[in-house]
Amino acid sequence: MIHDVTFELPELNINAEGDLLLFDKPYKCTSFDVVGKVRKQVQRAVGHRVKVGHAGTLDPLATGLLLICVGKMTKQVDTLQAQEKTYTGTFMMGATTPSFDLEKPVDATYPYEHITHEMAEEVAKQFTGDIQQVPPMFSAVKHQGERSYEIARRGEDAPLSAKNITIYEFEITRFALPEIDFRIRCSKGTYIRAIARDFGAALNSGAHLTALRRTRIGSLCVEDAIKPEIRERSDN
Repeated sequence: MIHDVTFELPELNINAEGDLLLFDKPYKCTSFDVVGKVRKQVQRAVGHRVKVGHAGTLDPLATGLLLICVGKMTKQVDTLQAQEKTYTGTFMMGATTPSFDLEKPVDATYPYEHITHEMAEEVAKQFTGDIQQVPPMFSAVKHQGERSYEIARRGEDAPLSAKNITIYEFEITRFALPEIDFRIRCSKGTYIRAIARDFGAALNSGAHLTALRRTRIGSLCVEDAIKPEIRERSDN
């Protein structure tokens, strides 16, 4: 049984003055884990602290393209974050979780046998374009100065305001109930976990994410990213 997952980066040729690095973030690792390992490499190479940051968080249970900015390139973080993003993944129909993904256990189940491929396609069309989305409670959105995930982890709730987002494309790529695979191209600020919630509700059921991968940010794609070496520690 896998007890823990760690990763190592290859030795990178990083320009400490200013650099943009593309990584394929591993499953169960945080975006800040990658930032920390890059920072250590840069500091070891130049002998002093260098500014390092990421341009758009990926949830620990998501994989895919993560942009790391070094030195002067950190000034471009906002510009990079503003670019459209593409995701692929899987909705599990008929069940919900408090976090809308696998971070939390299932809290309710619903019928899903009535859902047809045509119904799923129609709902995907309804969600395409400019829409309003309420962020998940398990997110970094602030409510009265506090991160909503901190409120949620106390078992409390708070009203979060809907935000304007744009879904440019919402394609159903596989229909095999209870699983539905998708590809979504969307604007900055879109929570795919929230789409899972709303997608399930629109089909008179429930849904949560069981897989999510970011494949593209603007013109940058995950195929060109550095793949960290995964190390799995197992119980004997």
